[in-house]
Amino acid sequence: MSEQFDAIIIGAGQSGPFLAARLAGTGLKTALIEREHLGGTCVNDGCTPTKTLVASARAAWSARHAKDFGVVVKGPVTVDMKAVKARKDKVVGASVKSLTDWLGSLATLDYIKGSGSFVSPTEVSVNGRTLTAPQIFINTGAKASIPDWPGLDKVPYLTNTTMMDLDTLPSHLFIAGASYIGLEFAQMYARFGAKVTVIERGPRPAAREDEDISASIREIVEADGVTFLFNTNVQAVARAGNGVLLSLDTGGRLSSVEASHLLIALGRTPNSADLNLAAAGIETDKRGYIPVDDHLRTKVKGIWAMGDINGRGAFTHTSYNDFEIVADNVIDGGTRSIANRIPVYGLFIDPPLGRIGITEAEARKLGRKVLMGTMPMSRVSRAKERGETQGLMKVLVDAESEQVLGASILGIGGDEIVHSLLQLMAGGLSYKTMMHAVHIHPTVTELIPTLLADLKPLE
Repeated sequence: MSEQFDAIIIGAGQSGPFLAARLAGTGLKTALIEREHLGGTCVNDGCTPTKTLVASARAAWSARHAKDFGVVVKGPVTVDMKAVKARKDKVVGASVKSLTDWLGSLATLDYIKGSGSFVSPTEVSVNGRTLTAPQIFINTGAKASIPDWPGLDKVPYLTNTTMMDLDTLPSHLFIAGASYIGLEFAQMYARFGAKVTVIERGPRPAAREDEDISASIREIVEADGVTFLFNTNVQAVARAGNGVLLSLDTGGRLSSVEASHLLIALGRTPNSADLNLAAAGIETDKRGYIPVDDHLRTKVKGIWAMGDINGRGAFTHTSYNDFEIVADNVIDGGTRSIANRIPVYGLFIDPPLGRIGITEAEARKLGRKVLMGTMPMSRVSRAKERGETQGLMKVLVDAESEQVLGASILGIGGDEIVHSLLQLMAGGLSYKTMMHAVHIHPTVTELIPTLLADLKPLE
């Protein structure tokens, strides 16, 4: 016999728990199903732990460069990886406990640890139980994509998830993939003291970014001792003692590299395979994502898909925004949608990249008049004072409406500074609004009006 609920949520990432709390807070009997851990990738093996590790790596970098600032550190700087991991685990544990305690305090919320799958459009099976509800929400996220390299199934390898268990320093960390996850781990572990090699199938890192931003990212990460191998493919993998031996093809030139550890960072795969979506009448796209409309509704009435699983965003903040949109539509009777959501994300190397809107490459395809301004961080007083002049700032503006179309801020505080331009975009304001405001000196943001005053037509 089915157990009746008002709402069922499958997956407890960055949308599920908050929607569950909102629904339960209105008195609705709500089931939240999660097979592994509350908080999803972000809390357990994504944002929270990796940025905690980045902070430890930054501390090691600062200690090694103390003499540049007139500070004397006697003796070599070493890193205790067990202590680094313990600090990370403490931060993660506190976040998970806070979330667990909060959800446990909700009287009409039933948290079920298990793997949920559809029986029908209104029924979900979990742990031998069958739950039914008129509203079902999917928030099962994504996992690391694993390639089909010959021999990979016979060697130990790491993903962003299993990296969280590492409490020793690799003698040679080999990273497959020079996108955001790969770049963050590459710089982080190089700063911890490991030898790091990154291979990339394409010609440059962070290929989604403009070429000048990509080139600057490469310079920043290489300055920490990371070695890149571009236009390179893995042909096969084999054991080599306690490590791995990788056979590589770089433009037809064959070579091999031995490493103590291999990290796979080649993108993400949606967690849709185990949901038995066919029983609910839902089809995925060719990559496994669940198609949704701008209100996050699937084609089946009464079923929504939020977060990474819907392919409409791949970040914690987009997943949380999905929750806000669904809650507004389902609970508050509103009409919010993702139709006008501005793309925004960060790359948390040090210094970080803050990105909003479109790139220069995308702007060139618009077929309308666009203005662009760029400025190297070496012109920014705050960067000079901090001794960190790597990176650049770039802003794109519509010549007729004067509205900001996009920006890339790669440099100290770039992940925070870019939000000042995001607010202009969200408000539909002219870029001159920011030029006419008075900003604090000395900051990085105060130089953005100077950059905007030197906009030039994009050829």
